[in-house]
Amino acid sequence: MKIGVALPQMAPGYGPGTTIDWARRIDAGPFSSVSVGERVTFSNPEMVATLGACAAVTERVRVLANLFVLPQHPVPMVAQQIGTLDQLSNGRLEVAVGVGGREHDYRALGADFNRRHQQLDDKVAELKALLAGEPPFEGADPVGPPCVQPGGPIILAGAMGPKAMRRAARWADGISGFSVSGDAEEIARASELADRCWTEAGRTTAPRKVSGCFTALGVTDAAAALHSFTTRYLGFLGPELAEVVAASARASSPEVLAEILDGAERAGCDEFILVPAVTDVNFLEVAAEVVDARTAEINGSRRLRGFL
Repeated sequence: MKIGVALPQMAPGYGPGTTIDWARRIDAGPFSSVSVGERVTFSNPEMVATLGACAAVTERVRVLANLFVLPQHPVPMVAQQIGTLDQLSNGRLEVAVGVGGREHDYRALGADFNRRHQQLDDKVAELKALLAGEPPFEGADPVGPPCVQPGGPIILAGAMGPKAMRRAARWADGISGFSVSGDAEEIARASELADRCWTEAGRTTAPRKVSGCFTALGVTDAAAALHSFTTRYLGFLGPELAEVVAASARASSPEVLAEILDGAERAGCDEFILVPAVTDVNFLEVAAEVVDARTAEINGSRRLRGFL
């Protein structure tokens, strides 16, 4: 299982130098990807511009848009953004799409919050056609620039429930899920559901499975920082529910994080994304130690099995 890191774009203290500093450090570490999410009515920087900066200053890690709330946007503009990011990253881009859950973001962008699941299905079909080089309408030139990856990057679905997963199985290359607590059983249920829906849809290739959790490392009283971040981030749910969900967040020590990563791999994850609750770059040092120790243990077990 690969381990990626999101930028701490939703955490307090994100400043002018955070994007470049974190992206370069992630690229230099034992991580598989750098990712950025989308929110509008919040304190975070905008996703596409931030991903462009990440693509420009990294060379190795994949660049993951996690995720475009596609019903909020004109699809030709998203296609152009994807083509640009794929060029900037020289074909290292992956894209996740979903419906989101924040009506205020839809309202701020003048988008229709109704029938958003059907909108997503329709807009994914349009997006794929545009990325394949079809013009947006008769007589128009194709939307540019063309992607480095033929036909565009893989598209993951931010699908969670059975209905959304069944819809996604018709058009997605995999899923991009999330577990606030990093619970192995919750992640396993999502993985099993994806496999079942892909099979029922007649797909011959197994879905790529990505998950993640909120994490606080490398700071004093990391548990308090994690709880505060999660409560604030989930404030759109209302204060009482946000507090209840935040109480389940637990990835605030190297030991617990290692346990979560082991559980996620057993649950079938192909990649697990650490979503930082803090902007202190010590986070990356501690996370790298956890990943390195885990890799060393896995390699040691493989060598032992080969010897036996």
